[in-house]
Amino acid sequence: MEFLSKIIPIVMLIFVVSSMLAVGLSLTVRQIWSPLRNGKLVFLALLVNFALTPLTAFVIARLLRLDQPLGIALVLLGTAAGAPFLPKLAAVAKADLAFSVGLMVLLMVLTVAYMPLVLPLVLEGVSVDPLKIARSLVLLMLLPLGIGLAVKARIEVVALRTGPLLNKLSTLSLAIMIVLLLVTNVRNILDLFGTRGILASVLFLLGGYGMGWLFGGPRPGTKAVLALGTAQRNIAAALLVGGQNFDEPKVVVMIVVVAIVGMLVLFPLAGVAAKRGTEQPV
Repeated sequence: MEFLSKIIPIVMLIFVVSSMLAVGLSLTVRQIWSPLRNGKLVFLALLVNFALTPLTAFVIARLLRLDQPLGIALVLLGTAAGAPFLPKLAAVAKADLAFSVGLMVLLMVLTVAYMPLVLPLVLEGVSVDPLKIARSLVLLMLLPLGIGLAVKARIEVVALRTGPLLNKLSTLSLAIMIVLLLVTNVRNILDLFGTRGILASVLFLLGGYGMGWLFGGPRPGTKAVLALGTAQRNIAAALLVGGQNFDEPKVVVMIVVVAIVGMLVLFPLAGVAAKRGTEQPV
């Protein structure tokens, strides 16, 4: 089991880098930037991710009377937006892939500034190093995305050949990662039964999905993206802050459990969104 736990970060690294490269190889900077010119949609995306979602996390923790470590984990997740899984979820949903990438980058960048400002106000004794969060996001996500965009712009034939292969690699590594997370965290998941932690995870995810869909504008493609992007939080940023600031292991365990539940809930929801006719702009 310890060996499998050591493999997870490697598989996660492969997934994040390959998916970011694949997305960059399939789009142009103009395609990514264009949806973000919709000021109203961007404002609603920021409102739901940086105001309503943290508030939802706080309310769920209070209503369910979660143990303090579980409530802290939920609040950390509420403030951490910009998940690397969003483009993959958008692809499954056949939604607006360009908007998903633009939104992911925007939320990631703002999360680096948002978490250090907000968390010390809502969680006593928390300090956040924005440079550590920014470093991992830039190196593992923005850099591969930028490389992919550059190759697409300058050597399109390479992008056309390698993009599909990287897509398959990211899908395979994601499937392996889900299985590994489930196998290595069975005990942690079982330990949360009776604490209302699983219920809180599901309510938090469905609440984020519902709010994102409600505020996602008139187009099904943007609705699906904002719904999935709001529900799926930036697990890496939450784990970084949780591991640095809290000795109680249940904080990290709860974050991991929400990540697992999120994958099990959101990918089927993305499939449902695809069947409802979300569009993939050219």
